[in-house]
Amino acid sequence: MSDLSDLILSHIRDVQDYPQPGVLFKDITPLLGDAEAFSAVVEELSGLFQVDKIVGIEARGFILAAPVALRAGAGFVPVRKKGKLPAETLEESYDLEYGSATIEVHKDAFTPGDRVLIVDDVLATGGTAEAAVELVRRAGGEVAGLAVLMELGFLKGRERLAGVDLRSLVIV
Repeated sequence: MSDLSDLILSHIRDVQDYPQPGVLFKDITPLLGDAEAFSAVVEELSGLFQVDKIVGIEARGFILAAPVALRAGAGFVPVRKKGKLPAETLEESYDLEYGSATIEVHKDAFTPGDRVLIVDDVLATGGTAEAAVELVRRAGGEVAGLAVLMELGFLKGRERLAGVDLRSLVIV
């Protein structure tokens, strides 16, 4: 395992039965609270792809994607839960490990042909990531890749993302 993987894993807290019984939540707040660890993650994610825009998926994806966009010299585009964006949107519904949801992006978030990196904290079943990929494509962006801090490999979310260049800083 790499030094970065060790650093990340040493700053992830497991929270049993959150947000509902039977779910083991991977809490990244200890990592975010450590300047060295947070900086190392931002630096790594910002160097993975050359892109025009970086998408952050609500809510923890925002925390990672905004500083990654700044560091990479790219624009930041929020993908939000339904009803949270003020202008005309595109929406995509999906299932996740403990329910279903709908996310949206502004229709004019991308210039046709923009190379886009989607950033999120955790890849679980892949539903959210798959919906974000579809939204970027429908809005005129070209998905250059998807980058996550942590992939929960046992949930096989990667299988839903065939053809997407997926990079995970750690896989558990």
